[in-house]
Amino acid sequence: MEALEKKSSSGYGKPPWIFRGSALYQLHLVKAEKARACIPKEFKLVEAFGYTLGGFFLASYEDSPVGVFDELVVIAGLVWNRPTSCAWATKVYVNSSEACSHGRKDVGLPSQVATFSKTITAVSRQSKSRSGFGSALRNSNDQQNVQITKIKSLDAEDTCNTSLTSPAVSSSKFNRWMGPTIRMSLPSFSGGTEFNPNLLKYSCQIECRVQPVKPLKVSREFSLTNFDEKEQQSLQDYGGGSSHLSKDNKNEIQNLSTYVMLSKPILALRFNQMKMQVEAPIVLYQCSNSLETNTVSSLP
Repeated sequence: MEALEKKSSSGYGKPPWIFRGSALYQLHLVKAEKARACIPKEFKLVEAFGYTLGGFFLASYEDSPVGVFDELVVIAGLVWNRPTSCAWATKVYVNSSEACSHGRKDVGLPSQVATFSKTITAVSRQSKSRSGFGSALRNSNDQQNVQITKIKSLDAEDTCNTSLTSPAVSSSKFNRWMGPTIRMSLPSFSGGTEFNPNLLKYSCQIECRVQPVKPLKVSREFSLTNFDEKEQQSLQDYGGGSSHLSKDNKNEIQNLSTYVMLSKPILALRFNQMKMQVEAPIVLYQCSNSLETNTVSSLP
């Protein structure tokens, strides 16, 4: 099958598009039946023992075609495209209207504008003194930082507020080590939206220093529907927060992004000194409408 390159029509200029900054890539175990519900039938889900790999990509760009902005990409799971697998994003939040427009029209992403607020607190670590009879608690001079990132969607139909909390990090030399420099490719599928109904594939070439870190703790205030009692309790356990059920029925994609964010994390990697090069998407399937009512044709 020969794919067709899609040209950019936004203010981003000609591809490839270069982004510099830092990011956290957190992988979660996601139930295959949940992920499969939002992935186009043209793609095959990569799964094992009833689960696929989803998660999220939280980035802070210091430099990009539209300047400084933040991004949260919620990944439903992995889909197969020989000879490798590709990620499928179910939600993308950015705090730049230009980045949102570009994501929607040129990359086929389900982008929404959101606000990102970040706070960093320093807490004293308590340790036990070994002197004297018994154990006494004392404050250590070594401070631990806790970073909280709050994300609030500005879309009236998406009422999710997300808090991502980094574990306390010591100021020791080991924790300041940013890891080795590596190069990797993160291919992804996109499209099938009202703004870009075609099914696309695009490539992200990343050069960065990779550091394994403790997973971020996720908590959200949102609407949960289509989940049974056991799954709702499971989400609360993983998220560490409370969930408020809504009387209104939310769509399957919103439910899935909520489920993914609060599902079980298995690995978290921090990308430091990151340079990300995004190539122009190629069209894999031409569609006449959105995925709900589309007519799909594979390009010869």
